Amino acid sequence: MNNREWLLKRNCSLTPRQSIAALGSLCLAMLGLAVPFVLLYGAWLVLVFAAMEIAALAAAFVHFARHARDRERIVLADGSLLVERVEADNVHQFRLEPNWIRVEAPRRYGDLIRLRCGGRYAVEVGRFVTVEKRKHLAEELRQALRK
Repeated sequence: MNNREWLLKRNCSLTPRQSIAALGSLCLAMLGLAVPFVLLYGAWLVLVFAAMEIAALAAAFVHFARHARDRERIVLADGSLLVERVEADNVHQFRLEPNWIRVEAPRRYGDLIRLRCGGRYAVEVGRFVTVEKRKHLAEELRQALRK
């Protein structure tokens, strides 16, 4: 049996350093707007709301950073199919018997590829590839499992 590997991961356009720079510049811009209102008009609520915006923005960036390295890895080797899913700090691994796997391509827009093993359970893959590429991936998996 041929050894094959598929690595499916998020398309992150910013590096961690660029993300921090973007967050810092947005925070400075918000403070740059809020501080003059406090100094000129004594409008402390503007600063409070700017701080709340900064906190919400920081929470969004933390969430993004936690999931930036999410991925799915599918390895066909040594007589088994290993599906490894990494989501934030959680790693889930599923080892399936290739002879019993049925690959179900997505039927509707947005559906994932289902790998059914003996009718007992299904593992869904393809979260990080476009909808158009899921059918192609399903066909590749079918062909690799046949060999």
